[in-house]
Amino acid sequence: MSKSPGFRFDDLAKALMRIGYTQNQSKGGGSHYTFQKRGCMPITIPKHGPLKRTYIELVAEAVRIYMEEAEHD
Repeated sequence: MSKSPGFRFDDLAKALMRIGYTQNQSKGGGSHYTFQKRGCMPITIPKHGPLKRTYIELVAEAVRIYMEEAEHD
């Protein structure tokens, strides 16, 4: 996954859901969504854009860990 600043919320959400995360909107109906996966830290991402590099890096790290674990299985 490239760390391009052109990623949108939908791109990051798709990547996280493909590796087993579930998506939940904040209880107040705000613009932030939390992605959770058993045994992993939750990741919260705002739905508005453009997304800051920090969010892209969080998702890239989650994907990297997933890929490493898949190699060991």
